[in-house]
Amino acid sequence: MKSRVKRTTEKRITAILTAFFLFAGYLLFNIFRLCFVNYGYYKEKTYDQVTTTAPLIAKRGRIYDRNLNILARSDTSWRIFVSTKDIKTASKRDGKDYARTIADGLSPILSESSDTLYKKITESKVLDVTLKKAASEDEYRKTLEFIDEKSLEALVFTEAQSSREYPYDTMAAHVLGFTGSDSQGLYGLEYQYDSILSGKDGYYVYAKDAGGNALDTEYSSYFPAEDGCSLVTTLDSFIQSELEAILEKVRVNHEVQNRVTGVIMDTSTGAILAMATSSPFNPNEPFVLDAVSMEKLNSSGYAEGSEEYKAYKTELMQVMWSNKAISETYEPGSTFKIVTVSAALDTGVAHLDDTFSCPGYREVGGWRIKCHKVGGHGSGFNLAYGLQMSCNPCMISLSERLGSNSFYSYVERFGYFEKTGIDLPSEARTIFHKEEALGPTELATASFGQRFKVTVINQLTAIAAVANGGRLVTPYVVEKIIDANGNTVTTHESEVRRQVISEEVAKTVSDILIEGVSGDGGAKNAGVSGYDIAAKTGTSQKFDVLDENGNSYLRIGSTVAYSTDADSGVAMILVVDEPTTAVKYGSVVAAPYISELMASVLPYLEYRSDSEDFSFTVENYVGMNAETAKAKLGSEKINYEIIGDGSTVIAQSPAAGDSFSYSVSKVLLYTSKGFEEYSTVPSLVGLPLSDAIKAALSSGLNVKLLGIEASSADGDDVICEQSLPPDNKVKRGTVISLRALKTDYCD
Repeated sequence: MKSRVKRTTEKRITAILTAFFLFAGYLLFNIFRLCFVNYGYYKEKTYDQVTTTAPLIAKRGRIYDRNLNILARSDTSWRIFVSTKDIKTASKRDGKDYARTIADGLSPILSESSDTLYKKITESKVLDVTLKKAASEDEYRKTLEFIDEKSLEALVFTEAQSSREYPYDTMAAHVLGFTGSDSQGLYGLEYQYDSILSGKDGYYVYAKDAGGNALDTEYSSYFPAEDGCSLVTTLDSFIQSELEAILEKVRVNHEVQNRVTGVIMDTSTGAILAMATSSPFNPNEPFVLDAVSMEKLNSSGYAEGSEEYKAYKTELMQVMWSNKAISETYEPGSTFKIVTVSAALDTGVAHLDDTFSCPGYREVGGWRIKCHKVGGHGSGFNLAYGLQMSCNPCMISLSERLGSNSFYSYVERFGYFEKTGIDLPSEARTIFHKEEALGPTELATASFGQRFKVTVINQLTAIAAVANGGRLVTPYVVEKIIDANGNTVTTHESEVRRQVISEEVAKTVSDILIEGVSGDGGAKNAGVSGYDIAAKTGTSQKFDVLDENGNSYLRIGSTVAYSTDADSGVAMILVVDEPTTAVKYGSVVAAPYISELMASVLPYLEYRSDSEDFSFTVENYVGMNAETAKAKLGSEKINYEIIGDGSTVIAQSPAAGDSFSYSVSKVLLYTSKGFEEYSTVPSLVGLPLSDAIKAALSSGLNVKLLGIEASSADGDDVICEQSLPPDNKVKRGTVISLRALKTDYCD
């Protein structure tokens, strides 16, 4: 009996000891696992429980123009928010309506109605309600004063954040793009260079007690933010503003339905001096439609708030943001004839003394392909004349001499089958025939720029190669990147992609184009007095939209032009998509505006003028002895008139700084009071240039001619624009600017 009890006891002890050692082993194993195997994990968990992190937002880099004018910058704004849970708790505890107190107090500070703020606070189902997302510094300071005055530190809070600002509002909007709510780049340069501009956020880590208060312990760490780098672009604010003003002028004057776009580029480097599309959005408010888009939305017939209304608004917004010069394609029309002629001369299949004929059409592959001049250009004319007069049959003849393979090769060499490589997002590609599908008819229509599509930047880059001695460059927008301390990180190096035609051929084609502008060519309207301008106009059909009879009725008018000086050159292009006025030719809807752009850009860039003082800038003669003033004007061979019997000039017309065409105008000098006279401005638009000048002078006005010289006027020139509205009363001697237009429309 005793031995049995003893054995039972021993078994129990053995079982208990075994269980104990197993449990002890388990504990030791877990202690080892916690201390060594998973040490990092549990340390991090503990660290997270006793510490908190405060973000330090990196400042986004700036965007400058080439003269270091700020185009985009980041400023600090403040989020004003409340804790709804704490407001409810405090209101119940103290028997006060804290939501109303906060709403009434912040209403005048945040420029928001008290009832709106009250609803935000009381009706929200989230714990953290933002009352204002981006408060100004003044609003921030007044909010702090209100919090302190009412002891609301536990209910109302502020948080510093970075906001993006574009000081010039709509300027260069399509190039700059904009950022989102988290300061991430969404369009344009902001998107393209987002990783460079955004920098790297930092943070501050500190220990906290059970109440959430900071503790000064070893767990406190500071990781500073790394501010983003800044971009110095090639854009010039003056040239950009001139381009944008012109685009809006074209849009209004020619009732353009599908926007106008333009680019100005340095031909030798590829630097983009200006790029714009009409009706630009404001990147400070990128989700607000521009006036033109809003008008389209309001006249759509869709009920506000309907699904159709919302969908159309989204579509309009996407179009509004689109950089038309980069992301959309168009048929280049006759501006492409520069490429056809260049290829023909470069291969030697054509020469300057070759003659051509044009009865107004050309039969190709069973199709009668018309020239823009219905009656034709006659026969026996040379190659230069064919290009200057934009003759389609002449271009068809050249393409036939080249053959499809050679023609296709030159289209490729000019860069049409590849993206230009410009540092902007969403660049589209050329839509062209496959080489094996380039039959006689396709070759014929392609020779004058129809039935294929290119981007505006691609077309300008190709033509700029002719201006640049046959060298094709890569266009670009960012000149250099600088860090937060102003140190240069990288600098752009201009790239010549290849030599597409010989330098000799490039000069020959340029000379032909210059002669066409200065003489009687179709691009005459692009001329500027005193400068050699090479230009080509173009008008293409749009085959995407047809009328009920299947005919194309929409047009695109364009002009490309360039001027060179020493070792540099500037090229520009204007593309007018769907003008709806009676005349839609590029020579009318684009060329005169190219002239206006050149007239302002070339002197600004200090290009040398060959003009023999055709335009005279009026000096300040007020206070000068009348005889001295007469002598000065006489030495300049300027007409003048002394009015009054005094010996000192007390007033003058035109005013000092005004300019006019000296061969047809005069300066009025008043030496006595009471002699000033007023003139009624006549209606001059539509009159022949010579008649308009006579009418202006007989009305007592001075005349300034835009684009061409009086000596170059002929019977085909009529006034298309006058600077002073008809029937207005102005001082006698006031300058009226007149722009003449060649009416023998050429493409």
